[in-house]
Amino acid sequence: MALDADALVDRRRLRRKVVFWRVFAFLLAIVAIGGLLAWSGNFDSLSRRADHVARLQVSGLIVDDSDRAKLIRDLADNARVKAVIVELNSPGGTTVGGETLYLALRELAEKKPVVAQIGTLAASAGYMTAIATDHIVARHTSITGSIGVYIQYGNFGGLLDTLGVKFDVVRSGPLKAEPNFHSDPPQAARDNLQALIDDSYEWFVARVAERRGMDEEAVRTVAQGGVYSGDTARRLGLIDAVGGEETSRKWLESERGVAASLPVVTWRVKRESERGLPLLGQVAHWFGTGVASGALQAVEATGAILPEGLALDGLVSVWQARNAAESLDRTGGRE
Repeated sequence: MALDADALVDRRRLRRKVVFWRVFAFLLAIVAIGGLLAWSGNFDSLSRRADHVARLQVSGLIVDDSDRAKLIRDLADNARVKAVIVELNSPGGTTVGGETLYLALRELAEKKPVVAQIGTLAASAGYMTAIATDHIVARHTSITGSIGVYIQYGNFGGLLDTLGVKFDVVRSGPLKAEPNFHSDPPQAARDNLQALIDDSYEWFVARVAERRGMDEEAVRTVAQGGVYSGDTARRLGLIDAVGGEETSRKWLESERGVAASLPVVTWRVKRESERGLPLLGQVAHWFGTGVASGALQAVEATGAILPEGLALDGLVSVWQARNAAESLDRTGGRE
């Protein structure tokens, strides 16, 4: 009995030690991450105090983003920023998001040189962003183009009839609540949507013609919604050069006198939700953002561009492969 009691006491002591060291290791990890975040912030701050080339990353779906607009204004006003490389990897997004980003970058380009560096993909609103810069560089196999606008909607009327479900609506005019998901839209509603699409498309074409020095009719021949490799886009006049960031740096040096010796510092968008957070809150936010980002990347890896439940409101300028388009059927209007 004595031996059994001693063994029980030893087991309890061992368990307490294990719990203690687990808690200690967890707290140590929190402190280490906090220190890393603090060091990273201080490093970025110190880097920005010297002359440098700023890297602005635009990835994922492009939407109207006030935080990013503020960052671009900060880049324009910072005397230490001698040029900006816009690193693009986006299938596009909302038309308004692309237009807003385009206008913000045009204002930035009035003050300092701006180059677009296309990575894997910069289509639709992504390409709209690229043409706001002074020079566009893409890899040979980058995907770009998709100049166009569309709106998409579903009709579940047949299914609802089978289920015996009926819908009715009282409206102020024949175009209100059109199109809907339970009946075919009248021709007047389709004409109304087509006029909206045509207006946005004309704006897009005019911007491409203006920025790329092309005749509008020439733009229309390549603006049928198709995508192009970087090399084909160069031959069509949609981009300027094939290469990577080193190609962008050479252009900045030869054409704008930006020294190749200047370091490149990445400027990141600081979200409103992150400002003023205590250290522990920043760590928690960092973990949460990392999990969300990982989930989105996993969705993109399977061929879908939008995660479950996310919809783009309004007209959309976005390109996707066939399987991604099928996953988007349920989300409403697109460009």
